[in-house]
Amino acid sequence: MIAYLLMGITFAFAAAVQPGPLFTFIVSKALSHGWKSTLPAAFAPLLSDGPIFLLVIFVLSNVSAGFIHVIQFAGGLFLLYLAYKAYKAWQLYNPDKIIDKQSGRQTIINAAMVNILNPNPYIGWSLVMGPLFLTGWNESSVKGLALIFGFYCTIIITMMGIIILFSAARRFGPKISRVLIGISAAALFLFGVYELYLAMEYFIE
Repeated sequence: MIAYLLMGITFAFAAAVQPGPLFTFIVSKALSHGWKSTLPAAFAPLLSDGPIFLLVIFVLSNVSAGFIHVIQFAGGLFLLYLAYKAYKAWQLYNPDKIIDKQSGRQTIINAAMVNILNPNPYIGWSLVMGPLFLTGWNESSVKGLALIFGFYCTIIITMMGIIILFSAARRFGPKISRVLIGISAAALFLFGVYELYLAMEYFIE
């Protein structure tokens, strides 16, 4: 159970700090409107991920276990690709590219729409979280629930932290953001290697 909880935490942290549409939204809104009005946007993944989760789990539940592990292997490669992108983002970090004040007027519903129209959640659930959830759930429902619990608790708490940092100190926030991106690059690399190990272990057996 602890392993699945940690995997959920790792992937959620990495997803939350990666520059992207939702990250852009919460940063820009925090800078222009402050943390109080922006904080509800941290819960946007709870609204947007439900349909994605149900769709992915429905599809994956109707394929063979071997195919799920093939997807898991692809997920491991995808995580390594994300690790490389995170490393490049850390290396070439420019805070001006992250801030877009026009999106700061959106509400939590708009934040959820930003996320649901973003391809990253679909890819993440299809290649990483979906296969992991089904593998854990088939072993024990507690493992599957631990993965989901770790993922959503972490992504919400991390996004709340980002909102507070950027609203409290405009100069300090971007520096912290670069550090978080660097940490996420290392976390994604380790997670990707572990995913590849789990996939290969199935086929070797």
